[in-house]
Amino acid sequence: MTYTASGHAVFHNRYHLVWITKYRYRVLTREMRLRIREITRQICAQLGVTIGKGVLSDNHVHMFVEIPPRLSVSDFLQKVKGCTSRKIQQEFPELRWGQRFWTRGYFCTTAGNVTEQTILDYIDSHSPEPTGLRR
Repeated sequence: MTYTASGHAVFHNRYHLVWITKYRYRVLTREMRLRIREITRQICAQLGVTIGKGVLSDNHVHMFVEIPPRLSVSDFLQKVKGCTSRKIQQEFPELRWGQRFWTRGYFCTTAGNVTEQTILDYIDSHSPEPTGLRR
């Protein structure tokens, strides 16, 4: 496991993200997928997000990314989904769907090597007596 360092933090925040097209329509052609990939890479570079792996299907996107702690997952996805939606609808006029090209929601899960119990045990080992901060 490798950690990433920024100006004020050391982190290992890895996420599996999935989002789908509106109504799960299978509309993403090869050209659209390539353009979405290019736009997404540009946004990630601007925001300092590292892409571990990504796959675009004909109706959804999977990404495994490392997001710095200064940026929330929802803010990251808002930027990616908003920019890709706007640019794809501009460049591919057959997709004029109005405001939303992607669904409003998304799937997100974290990835790591440490379980919740390991963290709780670690915290307990540093306190000689209960402090009342634990649930």
